[in-house]
Amino acid sequence: MDAPLVKAALRGLSIEVPSWAYGNSGTRFKVFGQPGVPRDPFEKIADAAEVHRYTGAAPTVSLHLPWDEVDDYAELAAHAAERGVAIGVINSNTFQDDDYMLGSVCHPTAAVRRKAIDHLLECVDVMDATGSRDLKLWFADGLNYPGQDDLRARQDRLAEALDEVYARLGDEQRMILEYKFFEPAFYATDVPDWGTAYAHTLRLGPKAKVVVDTGHHAPGTNIEFIVAFLLREGRLGAFDFNSRFYADDDLIAGAADPFQLFRIMHEVAQGGGLDAGVNFMLDQCHNIEPKIPGQIRSVMNVQEATAKALLVDTDALRAAQAAGEVLGANAVLMDAYNTDVRPLLAELREEQGLEPDPMRAFADSGYAEKIALERVGGAQAGWGA
Repeated sequence: MDAPLVKAALRGLSIEVPSWAYGNSGTRFKVFGQPGVPRDPFEKIADAAEVHRYTGAAPTVSLHLPWDEVDDYAELAAHAAERGVAIGVINSNTFQDDDYMLGSVCHPTAAVRRKAIDHLLECVDVMDATGSRDLKLWFADGLNYPGQDDLRARQDRLAEALDEVYARLGDEQRMILEYKFFEPAFYATDVPDWGTAYAHTLRLGPKAKVVVDTGHHAPGTNIEFIVAFLLREGRLGAFDFNSRFYADDDLIAGAADPFQLFRIMHEVAQGGGLDAGVNFMLDQCHNIEPKIPGQIRSVMNVQEATAKALLVDTDALRAAQAAGEVLGANAVLMDAYNTDVRPLLAELREEQGLEPDPMRAFADSGYAEKIALERVGGAQAGWGA
């Protein structure tokens, strides 16, 4: 694909940012506070709008409930629109209440399952109020010890919960189911892998899709194969982009293994994923990088990986593959990956009326200093690790 076509494709690439990335966050050991951190969802959206202002590629913001609970969600959506962004995915939370120690929708007690399902249904109400298309479900449910609960019965409970929530979705709404092979449960997780998520979504129907979080796999897992398979089956609903060295590290996308991000985006591009309604979202919220610049850098990294994927000479690749030219086919991919696409992206931003270097533009804007002075008093947003 030549440069004009690559630019045209990149203009349509939207990368969703998570509201929780702008609050204080960290690990199980410590959350480090930063000056200027938002004190409510309205300020989170204001910060997210800055990412879109300088990248031109982050027009939507994911919410996480109850972290982003407000009295009037229509007002929050209007606030976002005033700042040039929109509400994206609604993320449920069934892992922080004491009641969920033994699980939520898979819990052995019916009353706890009912509480969890009611929360999920409330999330759909928020989707209605904000115009959100997607409800993301990630369950921390699982077991730490053999014999702790019945594995099959827990799958039955999960299926019953998903059925009820699926039935509540509107015609244009989707359920996207996330998986994670361990943590916080270690012996068995109730949705541990893409196959389990795929099986449940296949049973539910066409409005159910799978979320691929790039940090939620065992070491050595071929994530691009999972992406290719789910795209082929029409079941890839969304990504949670981040980087990991060991497990679910939630680091800046492309920081640990940029070649993996390229390989994933190559499969997305080849499989028609850029035009298939797949939600490309960041899910990073670590504890040392500045909040807004960290999101800007991730957006830029995803853009660069996508640009390289679009530069792959597909005719040459297919010819080499058909001829069994192993090294030749690999060289086609490596030629695209080794291309410096930063000048192309700088040109694209200038054509869009943006500064060519988003990181420098944000640093020069004075926004970080402004919010540090203004956001005093109140409780900073964050999560209590």
